[in-house]
Amino acid sequence: MNLNLRYLFFFFGICSAYAQTKVSGYVYDENNVSVAYANVLFKGSTVGTITNEEGKFYLESTNTYDRLIVSFIGYETLEIPLTKKVNYEMKLILKESAGQLDEVFIVTGKQSKKESENPAIAILKKIWERKRQNGLRQFKQYQYDKYEKVEFDINTIDSALIKSKLFRGMEFVFNQVDTSKVTGKTYLPIFINEARSKVFGDNLKKKEKEDLKGNKNSGFSNNQIIIDFVDDLYSDFDIYDNYLKFFDKSFVSPLSKTGINTYNYVLSDSAFIDNKWCYNIIYYPRRKNELTFKGDFWVNDTTYAIKEINLQASKSANINWVKEIYIEQEFEVLSDSIFLIKRDYFMSDFAFNKKEKSRGVYGKRTTLYDNYEFDIPKEDKFYSNEVYSYNEDVYNRDDAFWEQNRMESLSQDEKGVYKMLDTLKTVKKFKRLYNLGSILGSGYIEFSDINFDYGPIFSTFGYNEVEGIRVRTGGRTYFGPNDLWRLEGFLAYGFRDDKVKYGISGKWLIDKKNRFIISAGNRRDVEQIGVNLTASTDILGRSFASSSIIGTSTNDKLTNVNLTTMAVELEPVRNLEFRLSGAYRTLSSASDTFSLDYYTDATHTTTASEVKQYENAFSVSYFPGRKMTGFGVERRHANDGYPSLFAQVTRGDKAIFNSDFDYTKVQFSYIQPWHVGGYGRLTTTLEAGKTFGDVPLGLLNVVPGNQSYFSIYNSFSQLDYYEFVTDTYASLHLEHNFNGRFFSRIPFLRKYNLREIVGIRGVWGDISQANRDLNASGLTYLAPSDKVYYEYSVGVGNIFKVFRIDFNFRGNYFENPDARNFGVTGTFGFNF
Repeated sequence: MNLNLRYLFFFFGICSAYAQTKVSGYVYDENNVSVAYANVLFKGSTVGTITNEEGKFYLESTNTYDRLIVSFIGYETLEIPLTKKVNYEMKLILKESAGQLDEVFIVTGKQSKKESENPAIAILKKIWERKRQNGLRQFKQYQYDKYEKVEFDINTIDSALIKSKLFRGMEFVFNQVDTSKVTGKTYLPIFINEARSKVFGDNLKKKEKEDLKGNKNSGFSNNQIIIDFVDDLYSDFDIYDNYLKFFDKSFVSPLSKTGINTYNYVLSDSAFIDNKWCYNIIYYPRRKNELTFKGDFWVNDTTYAIKEINLQASKSANINWVKEIYIEQEFEVLSDSIFLIKRDYFMSDFAFNKKEKSRGVYGKRTTLYDNYEFDIPKEDKFYSNEVYSYNEDVYNRDDAFWEQNRMESLSQDEKGVYKMLDTLKTVKKFKRLYNLGSILGSGYIEFSDINFDYGPIFSTFGYNEVEGIRVRTGGRTYFGPNDLWRLEGFLAYGFRDDKVKYGISGKWLIDKKNRFIISAGNRRDVEQIGVNLTASTDILGRSFASSSIIGTSTNDKLTNVNLTTMAVELEPVRNLEFRLSGAYRTLSSASDTFSLDYYTDATHTTTASEVKQYENAFSVSYFPGRKMTGFGVERRHANDGYPSLFAQVTRGDKAIFNSDFDYTKVQFSYIQPWHVGGYGRLTTTLEAGKTFGDVPLGLLNVVPGNQSYFSIYNSFSQLDYYEFVTDTYASLHLEHNFNGRFFSRIPFLRKYNLREIVGIRGVWGDISQANRDLNASGLTYLAPSDKVYYEYSVGVGNIFKVFRIDFNFRGNYFENPDARNFGVTGTFGFNF
């Protein structure tokens, strides 16, 4: 999310209001102590909320109500008349109930985990027993209609913002504002995206397909980045699961089987909801700084299915850039035993800090579900035969379509966004601000008049031992995000070697249904090869190691690369990709102190310094669970956290283009992120490969070292470049981020929201005697064949929210020349 989050903070703001009844304030007891988690609702309705840790609440409704009810166990119920439609900053006092003094317990304290002492626990256990019997899981197949609305707003609107230079010339956007029903803060909507679709699923086959029927955007029609960003953050979830994934983190569900150890539960009330008798249970965290929620839920007294639930992340939760998370879900009764979700509301408040008065950006998603149908089977090909089906009409539906297909009418302020943006887009100042945000998000400067993007701007400067200071300029054709073809290229110059480098590539999407793509390109550059076991297919790509400004030791092992490739790609089944390529490359040393020399005769008397080689490669990639958006030659990732499997067979042939060697190389990699419940996220990477045939140093598999001070996953921090050279290898990387699980329990560390990271990585490899005999480079080939080379690390992340430090320890092979036994690396970035 690194650039996308900055992109988000840059823009958003604008429009109006239309709620009929609004109230806000604080609830205290007679000793002027705030009452947390008290029930507040409009009399005669189920529209309500609970107070936060400070006793604060905010409540609104589009209906008119004249009385407010405030209640809490051990206190007398308070009924307050509402003389006005808007009542802010109320101070409400609850009195202890004299008849219940013997039964009073403090809700902010620890509640009993025993069923015999706490009736809420007995209800919770019955929810666990029946949770698999409710909802879509009861049916073999299902289908339903879905309507989704995504909105962004600038919040905490005040006179300082209205009068700021930022909005000078755009004051008309402040004509009307609205107030959040969750936080009570004013906000200005600026972005809305609506989508209507039909969803099909099969529980037996564990497959699902969403057929988009219509999509409407409030002005940023070319900016799919925003929509993808929100869809990934607010991915679908099941409240009955033990853990709920938001912002790439696993929150403990209040309905989790481990919930008793994480939450306090209080049976608060009971009432009829849609003619079903339900219990109301309040829950709140047992400890601070953990990824938990507070809130309440209504559960039916016979089926023990959830009727309504709301979740609000505790302010102390170890998550960055998000001040508030609020979720509401409502379920409908299909029969006496089946409850299905009908409405899902998710709101988050993005801000640089969690101070009450800090300004931020609301991101909101409302999803509605209707017209459920069940047990209508579909053939396998229904779910998998189309990789991406694009219908341009879907993005150009008229107003009549939306009037008929919206499951919920737009509010007055939401309607105003569509009108306001038509005006705003004509303001030159807004265009400049929008363009600047687009540059930060994409890394490219857009010249729309000539359909060209300059960039990426973050690659403009670099440094290495051979080139010295390096400057780079480049760009790409860009008619729109869904171009069927694209050309891109770069020019670079090194001030030390006084040489010009360049690269050019092109790709063309011939068939959208099966994503049949042809591509070709040529690159002449200086590169640090051997920093990845599996080579990239991006012809213009360049490793970070090629331009690291400072390092642990001299990096003079760089190579002149002249690479020409042609390839065809096919994706006949969603997320299953096939690629066939042909490549011709020449490799030679770029440094006087580094050699790629090899012997050309059996007597070891003649050497060559340049490798000329043609090779064919056939690869298969599979990404289960990956979601992509767009339909052009380049698509965007709409989610992360999915596994990646890659297999490739490469054949080098001397008979083509007078190449130097015959060989066959087989490679495999498997990357899998694992969410380990409340214990964070584990990432595992397994790689293996073997080269059949005799090849020189430039074509062998070098175990990827890291001589920079940056933490680079999938490399070995305590290895120098070319320290281990192999033709057969197997490596395993494990890295676990506990997300502050343990630091949050240490009092003096708790407030810093630090995160503990541990890693271990190992590699085994070998190299044949025949390949050793070819070596004339002067480099002594070492391979970790006697024992697995390993190293381990412990790290602290989230330092000042952006920094991470890793302490790396070499596990063995201390006898290697210039072996580095210990090192410190770090990295920075915007992460939740």
